[in-house]
Amino acid sequence: MYKYKKIALKVQKRIKDLKHFSDARLKQQTKRLRDQLKNGAKLDSLIVEAYATVCEADRRVLGLSPYYTQILGAVVLNYGNIAEMKTGEGKTLTATMPMYLHGLVGKGAFLITANSYLAKRDAEDIGKVYRWLGLTIASGVPEDDGDDESRDLKKIYSSDIVYTTHSNLGFDYLFDNLATKPENQYIKHLNFALIDEIDSILLDQAQTPLIVSGAPNVQSNLYQLCENMIQQLDEKIDFKKSEDGKKVWFTETGINNLEEYSGVPDLLAPKAHELYQHLNLALKAKCLFVRNRSYVVENNEIVLLDKMNGRKLYGTKLQSGLHQALEAKEHVKISDDSRALASITYQNLFRLFTRLSGMTGTAKTDADEFRETYHLNTFVIPTNEKIIRKDHADQIYATNEDKIKASLQEVQRMRELHRPVLIETGSVSMSKLYSHILLSLGIPHNILNANSAPKESRIIAEAGKTNSITVATSMAGRGTDIKLSDQAIKNGGLFVVGTERMSSLRIDNQLRGRAGRQGEPGDTKFYVSLEDKIVTENAPKWVKRYREKLVKKHVTSALKKPRIKNIINQAQGIQKNSEISERQNILKFDEVVKAQRNCLYDTRNQVMRSDDLDHYVDTAIHSCIDNYLPKWKNYFDITNFIYNNIDYSFLPNQSTLKDRWRDRKYLRAQLLNMIETKKQRVYKQFENKDQLLEYKRLVLLKSIDTMWIDQVDALEQLKLAVSSRNWGQHNPIYEYQHEARRAFHNMREKIYLLILRNILLSEIVQKDDGTIDLIFV
Repeated sequence: MYKYKKIALKVQKRIKDLKHFSDARLKQQTKRLRDQLKNGAKLDSLIVEAYATVCEADRRVLGLSPYYTQILGAVVLNYGNIAEMKTGEGKTLTATMPMYLHGLVGKGAFLITANSYLAKRDAEDIGKVYRWLGLTIASGVPEDDGDDESRDLKKIYSSDIVYTTHSNLGFDYLFDNLATKPENQYIKHLNFALIDEIDSILLDQAQTPLIVSGAPNVQSNLYQLCENMIQQLDEKIDFKKSEDGKKVWFTETGINNLEEYSGVPDLLAPKAHELYQHLNLALKAKCLFVRNRSYVVENNEIVLLDKMNGRKLYGTKLQSGLHQALEAKEHVKISDDSRALASITYQNLFRLFTRLSGMTGTAKTDADEFRETYHLNTFVIPTNEKIIRKDHADQIYATNEDKIKASLQEVQRMRELHRPVLIETGSVSMSKLYSHILLSLGIPHNILNANSAPKESRIIAEAGKTNSITVATSMAGRGTDIKLSDQAIKNGGLFVVGTERMSSLRIDNQLRGRAGRQGEPGDTKFYVSLEDKIVTENAPKWVKRYREKLVKKHVTSALKKPRIKNIINQAQGIQKNSEISERQNILKFDEVVKAQRNCLYDTRNQVMRSDDLDHYVDTAIHSCIDNYLPKWKNYFDITNFIYNNIDYSFLPNQSTLKDRWRDRKYLRAQLLNMIETKKQRVYKQFENKDQLLEYKRLVLLKSIDTMWIDQVDALEQLKLAVSSRNWGQHNPIYEYQHEARRAFHNMREKIYLLILRNILLSEIVQKDDGTIDLIFV
C-alpha cells in the first residue's frame, strides 16, 4: 500500500501544476501521452501525468475535484486490484482515472456496471470528461431496454472507452465467436476491465452462466405427462429433499410407484433414460422452484426472478428442459426446448482480460476468494470523512411475527423523529409483506423491488428526505447513493432496518453501508428470527426444538443468550461456505468447457482469416478415412459410407473396390482418389478463386459450428446428469471431465466427417447475377 500512497501524493502534487494550464494545453496532454506510448513508453509509467490530467479535467468539466482517497483508490485499481471504497465515497469519479489511462491505448478499456441504467447514466455524464480530453466513449447497452438492434456494435467496440454491463459484454463476446466473417466480429481487444460492484458480478451472479440458445430440439410430449405423475407422489415416501433444500431425489419406493404409473418395468434402464430424465425435471420443478420467489407467471409465461434483488429476468430461461418442466407445472403453454449454442461463465469471461480490477463497498470479507479465483488482491481505501454511523447489535426473536412487530415499532419511533428509514428485505415476498403491513397502519412509503425497477432512480432520490420510508430488496438500488436532505441529517440521518441476516456478512455490510456516507450520521439495526431462511437451512436441529419451546412459553421478547447470537453467525458462515463451494464447482465445470471452447474459437478465427484452407480440408479428409477404416466390417458398410458422404452416383457393382475391399491399404488409396476426383469436380463449379475460398471457408465453419452446438448442448445435459450422481459416491467433477473429454474426441471426428460430406455433397446453385447459393447437407 505504501507504493500506491506514494504515487497518489505525486498525482496530487502534479495536479497543482496543471491548474495553470489553459484548456487547450490540458487537452493536448492526451496527444502527448499517446505519442509517448507509440514511442515505447510503458503505460504504468504515465500514471502520474495521466491521473493528474483527468483529475483537472474532472474539475473543469464536472465541477468535481477528486479527494486524495479517491486518487489512492484509482491508483490501486490501475495495478489490477480491488479497491474497497465505502458507499458515498465517489467510486464513479474514482473510475475516471484508470479509465482515462487505459483509454489512451485505444480500444479495449471497459467499465462494467451492474445494470443498464448505470451504464447509460455514467457514459453520458462522465463521458463528457473523456470527450473533452479527446477520447471516444460509448455506452454498450441499448438506448431502449430490450431493443438490442439500436446498438451500433462497430462504433461501440471501436471506442477508446466502453461503459457496459457484464451481460451485454458477455453475449456480444459469444455472438462474436458465432460470426462467419471477421467484419462481423466487433470485440477486437480485451485489455482492461474495471468492474463496479465487483462482488455482485463475480460472486453473487457467478452461478448464472451466459448461454446463447437457439436451434430448438424436437418438442417432447413428456413434460405434462411427467408432471401429472409427479403430482401423485408423497414427500418422504416417494422422494426426499436435502436439508438445505437445494437437492431432491426419488426413493426406491418412489421409483417403484413411478414404474407402476408409467407402465415401464425398469425406469433406470438405458432405454428409459429420456422418461427418467423428464421425471427428474418435473420433480425439481415441483420441489426446488417456488412461485413468486423463484419465478412469476405473467401473460401465460414463466418469468424467472433474480434471487438477489427479485428483478424479473425477461428473456432468460432455465436450461436442459427445466424451464419447460416449470411451464408444465404451472399449466402454461410449453415453449420450444431450445439448445445451447454457446456459453461462458462470468468467471471465465473476465479472466480473458489482460488486466482486471474492481470497486465495491464490501470486498474484504471475501478477499480470499477473490485472490484464489481471480488473482485479485483487495485493498481497503480509507474514507474521506470519519464514519460516525452506529451499527447496533442484532435483535433476535423466536418467530417471524415477533421480529416483524418489533422492527415496525422501531420504524414508528424513527418516523416520530422525522428520520428517513430504509427497510431492507431478503426477498420480494418479504418486501411486499412489509408494504402491506405499513399500508394497513396508514404509513406512506415507497417500495423498491422487481416490480418498481423502472422507478428506481426516483425512489432512491426521495429516500433521503425526512419522514421518507422505503422498503427495498437487499440489492435493489445498488450503485446509486441515497442523498440526505439537510433536515434529515440534523434529525440523525438514515436509519437502516435489516429484516434478516443475508447469505453472507458481505451483503449485510452492503446494507449497513447505505447509511453514514461521507461522515453523515446514521444507524443500522438488524432484526432476526429463528424462522429466517438462513437459520432454518443452516442451523443445528436443536434450534428448531428450542424455537418451538419458546413459542409454547409465549416468549415474544428479544433473545439475549450469547449462544443464540452465535448460532446466527455460524449459520451465515455455513451458508457462505456452501456458496463458495458451489461457485468453485461451477468454475471447475466451466474450466473443462473453457479448454474446448478456446480450441474451437481459435480454429474458427484461423479459418476466417486464412487465405489457404486446403490444409484444413485435407486434414479432415485423411483423418476421417483413417478413423472409419478400422470400423468397416463388410462391403455394405463401405458403399453406405460412400453413398452418404462422398458420391450419390456411386455404383457399387461397377467398382474395383468390390473384390479388394479387404485390402485396407488399397481401400484407403482408392477412397482418397475418389474423394480427390469428386472434390476437383466440385471446385470447377466456381468461376474464381475468391468464390472457391469462400466456399471452403463456409464449409469448414458450418461443420465446426454444427458439431459445436451439439457439443455445448450435450455438455449442459451432462452437467445436469453428473450433478445428481454425488449421492452414489461418484465425483461429479471427475466424471464430467472424463465424459466431456470423450465427447470432445467424438465431436472432432464428427466435424471431420461433416467437412467431407459438405465439401463434396453440398448443392451449389449458380444465380444469374453471378452469386451462388449453398445448400448444405
